Amino acid sequence: MVLEQRNLRVMLETAIVAARLAGQRAMEEINYTKVSVKNATELVTQADAHCQKIIIDRIKETYPDHGFIAEEGNQGGIFKQPPRGAEPIFWAIDPIDGTNNFAHGILHFTISIATMFKGEPIVGVIFEPATDSMFTAVKGSEAQLNGRRIEAGNDKMGQFTSIGLDSHFDCENGLPKWVCEIIKRTRHRNFGTTALHIAYVAKGSLIATIVTTPKLWDIAAGAVLAENAGAIMSDWQGGKIFPLDLDSYEGRTFKVITANKEVHPQIVKLIND
Repeated sequence: MVLEQRNLRVMLETAIVAARLAGQRAMEEINYTKVSVKNATELVTQADAHCQKIIIDRIKETYPDHGFIAEEGNQGGIFKQPPRGAEPIFWAIDPIDGTNNFAHGILHFTISIATMFKGEPIVGVIFEPATDSMFTAVKGSEAQLNGRRIEAGNDKMGQFTSIGLDSHFDCENGLPKWVCEIIKRTRHRNFGTTALHIAYVAKGSLIATIVTTPKLWDIAAGAVLAENAGAIMSDWQGGKIFPLDLDSYEGRTFKVITANKEVHPQIVKLIND
């Protein structure tokens, strides 16, 4: 099977519509949604499930035989539905990335949707409803924000540049030395949504972001954005994350660096020295 640009464009348009519909629903529910604890470590809201259903239903209208891997399944598990046809295409969906923010009425949250072919992200959409910011990318084309090209740039580490840091570090023996070094050398940020961190690297607002426990749906859309914007996404050793065996994926986490090409090798060295 060969996917042409016109096929990818239809997938992108489908993802954009689905993200907008879910974003509208999330904004309607943010002030009254019910919150519960999932797997003893994460919050989940009714809006997560509502938005996920909206996204999947909209995609199925155009692609009834495609597969899905999404965050909200039964009893705290993931939602997974293999492709029904011959096309090895999955959609990786995070209906609300930044649920903890959302649950507390903080408007920094995103809808993240990616199309994956043979284990590689090929279409990515990250939508921040509160600011109407629609980040989009199709593999082999430019990354865009609201229809305008974005680039990661090549800013260096320094006192006026920012790096996104996760909030899940094991601090039993204090912060890792490399975290302290980054805090010392740059201005660190945490928006509470991995997808938005990656999108901000793609548009050059952050020079890098380092994440400790993201899952597929947190990073898949951002991977297309980052690559098309001239940034690099890798694991903490600098190795490739994709392609993945999606048939066997059941929600494992990754350790991920996304950074512009100037900073990426420095981050890898800091973490591994």
